Amino acid sequence: MPPAPRPGSAPGQRTRAGAGTALGLGFATLYMSIIVLLPLSAIVWKAHQAGWSGFWADVTTPEAWSTMKLTILLSIAVALTNIVMGTLIAWVLVRDSFPGKRVMDVLIDLPFALPTIVAGLVLLTLYGPTSPIHVTLAYTRPGVFVALLFVTLPFCVRTVQPVLIELDRDMEEAAASLGASRITIFRRIVLPNLMPAILAGGALSFARALSEYGSTVLISGNIPFKTQVASVHIFNQIENDNVTGAAAVATVLLGVSLIVLLAIGVIQRWSVRR
Repeated sequence: MPPAPRPGSAPGQRTRAGAGTALGLGFATLYMSIIVLLPLSAIVWKAHQAGWSGFWADVTTPEAWSTMKLTILLSIAVALTNIVMGTLIAWVLVRDSFPGKRVMDVLIDLPFALPTIVAGLVLLTLYGPTSPIHVTLAYTRPGVFVALLFVTLPFCVRTVQPVLIELDRDMEEAAASLGASRITIFRRIVLPNLMPAILAGGALSFARALSEYGSTVLISGNIPFKTQVASVHIFNQIENDNVTGAAAVATVLLGVSLIVLLAIGVIQRWSVRR
């Protein structure tokens, strides 16, 4: 039995609205397929062009395995660091007042606007062999870590900041009037409300660090088994005309990113229900 029509809505209006929704959904699906799904499918197909045995051989070579392990570990470290520091910076920008606050708020977005290869050159100039501050991180893993932190800084800040702005302060004030300490208020009231945004920012930081190329290619020095990250390894494989091997490593990184994003989505839904 069809649902009763809503008061004031004509059948023709409902039909046009339904057709408009279907048309919009169709265009959105087509656009996503062309821009996202087809390229990703092509990478996965190319990676398995030599069969499962060929795919496994490409991703388990010592150099490929070393670059993937280093990239994943650094990406996890970057995500965890951004979760802590990004939340702290968002808190300072929202809850505190100090000179230069607007300038600091603008600078947060600089890594978004700056070409990553320029970021790599800036970091190499600052932390390279002729460092003006006498801190040499070039061609080391800490240098790669700093480069990844630089390009992923805005993700957690910009996901937590709007939620913190919209957070109802009355709950915190009520808890404080009942004798709750600041730590208890943050742990029981603020943190649960911020957790979905914090997790989203951490996931975005992880995914970006996993795929970063421009800011790391200069400061890493591309030293195999030491500082070479997966994105640089993929580029080297393409230069050596091993497109299948490059696609295989890219497929592994794609799979890791999808697993992390799906896991974060599940945790976010669980935290919202709680």
